Amino acid sequence: MGVLKAGVIGAGVFGGYHAGKYAALPDVEFVGVYDTHPERAETLAAKHGAKGFSHIKAFFEGLDVVTIAAPAVTHATLADTALSLGVHAYVEKPLALSLGGGRRMVQMAGDGGLVLAAGHQERAIFAAMGLLDIPEPPVRIEAVRRSSYYPGRGTDVSCVLDMMIHDFDLALALNPNPPAELKAAGRTEHGPHLDEVSAEVLFADGMVLTVDGSRLDEGRKRTMRIVYASGEVAIDFMAKTFVNTTPYALNPNYAETAEGRDPLGTSVSAFLAAVRGQAERPLVTGEEALEALDLALMVEAQAR
Repeated sequence: MGVLKAGVIGAGVFGGYHAGKYAALPDVEFVGVYDTHPERAETLAAKHGAKGFSHIKAFFEGLDVVTIAAPAVTHATLADTALSLGVHAYVEKPLALSLGGGRRMVQMAGDGGLVLAAGHQERAIFAAMGLLDIPEPPVRIEAVRRSSYYPGRGTDVSCVLDMMIHDFDLALALNPNPPAELKAAGRTEHGPHLDEVSAEVLFADGMVLTVDGSRLDEGRKRTMRIVYASGEVAIDFMAKTFVNTTPYALNPNYAETAEGRDPLGTSVSAFLAAVRGQAERPLVTGEEALEALDLALMVEAQAR
């Protein structure tokens, strides 16, 4: 497979990140950007010598791959369009806003032999640390993800689907057992979506996951404590440091690796490698993103 023609839907913050990744790759032709605000599409595209599109049909002509970084409510519809046209799709999180929409995307990709990747790029950080290679399952995971986003991006969905869903994906990467029980509580300050949620999930094997997510704090805090029978790993994602008392070797310099420095670039490259047949799968598959979405929607429903 030669040069891949790539496009980005959504001229916001994450659309800009993806456009930059595609434009920098030598084996990718960055074709352009589609956005419902044509001037935004044109501004972002021009930054990378590409074209801004105001008509979705013209945008998709000749594309091989697309990143969907538009508002979450549009993810399923846009992915359906891409996959129906034979275009491989990288969808930013959340994969969809409903299980039905997510399942349809996964089914369409499977039926069409297409790659469906999801934007849970924090998996790259876990891989760089070596956490995905620890041979024993955790008995407890405690995640804290608190920030102040207003008036920022991501407020078209709850903090569960915007922030906490990353921790659900990471927990499921460490423990593939299904959730068995959960309880959650939350509050809304800016409305209409939940701005702060605390959840506890009991997995079928007995592992307990607690997640505390908020976009109402003054500062930012992003930590995770992973407890094993043999010890624990306490991570400060903001400081890019961890303390490890398990017998398993982890990489203390993970932040200096290619994956640690640029998890999004790692995720995009993995997506393209899967499209080219050079890798069996992207960093996070559509099926895995669907599992994280399932858990997030259950927590969101309980927290309401």
